[in-house]
Amino acid sequence: MGSRRGRWFWKSSMRKLLVVLTVIVLGLPPRAMAAAPDYPVRAVTMIVPFPAGGATDTLARLLAEKMQAVLGQPVIIENVAGAAGSTGVGRAVRSPADGYTLSIGTSTTHMLTGGLYILPFDLLKDLEPIILIGSEPLLIVGKNSLPADDLKGLIAYLKANPDKASVGVAGVGATGHLTGISFQKTTGTKFQFVPYRGNAPAMQDLLAGQIDFMIEPSSNFKSLLAAKSVKPYAITGRTRLPSSPDIPTADEAGLPGFFASLWYGLWVPKGTPKSVVAKLNAAMVQVLADPSIRKRLDDLGIEASPLDQQSPEALHVFQKAEAERWWPIIKASNLKAE
Repeated sequence: MGSRRGRWFWKSSMRKLLVVLTVIVLGLPPRAMAAAPDYPVRAVTMIVPFPAGGATDTLARLLAEKMQAVLGQPVIIENVAGAAGSTGVGRAVRSPADGYTLSIGTSTTHMLTGGLYILPFDLLKDLEPIILIGSEPLLIVGKNSLPADDLKGLIAYLKANPDKASVGVAGVGATGHLTGISFQKTTGTKFQFVPYRGNAPAMQDLLAGQIDFMIEPSSNFKSLLAAKSVKPYAITGRTRLPSSPDIPTADEAGLPGFFASLWYGLWVPKGTPKSVVAKLNAAMVQVLADPSIRKRLDDLGIEASPLDQQSPEALHVFQKAEAERWWPIIKASNLKAE
């Protein structure tokens, strides 16, 4: 009897030891070991930090539809707008770290706001990266009456007329605003910034000739380019846009090394089990490889991130590098979000 009990105790102890050793070797918290086989067992919520109908919301709904087919559970969109996206991001940060709350966002919501606002959370530490979804280059465009016909001509015009030209931006501290500040420093030019509440009113004033040029995400100008209502000077990406192959990159147009983009990523709250992070990443890698998704991303002007940049680690490194690039510009310019 004692011998049988001893053998049972030895086997039970060995099983527990094997679990502990597995956790140590894999570097997984014990709850991740339990979560891996079953996750997900219910609907997953994806928080969009903007109102419904915008570019990020459109992207989120596109990805959610494909993700739920891969995960086998519904992926529900929840729009939580406010404070340049920080309200929605804050909701995600405070959510349980169980993989059932995802946070989709942009370089503005998950990087730039960290330099513009005093946030009650740390963008680089309080969220676990899942994947860098893709990016969209900005486009430098001018009103048709501008005398410059190419980027070199625009820079020459701005140098000859310091502080006389105006550029419309979609908000103080937005991607286009910061890229404009970087453009000034790189080219040695001076011009006035005119902030708007979004791109639509800024583009209306550009068409009316009230402002001279804009530097904003390329997809905003699709219809204007098709109608030849504005002058395109260059894109701030490393390659030309498939939809507008005749527009040169800034590199090609005479401003080497000038790159900027609006990028998109996916995160979960800090402390989410690594096995869940890995499963979500694998699902998203599969979604981004889908030809129909690639086609829709092209239509939206978004270039999917390369496969070697689709790991959680790659997003963490990229997000940190972007913060190190842009936060000092925000600080040096004494920008305050409105």
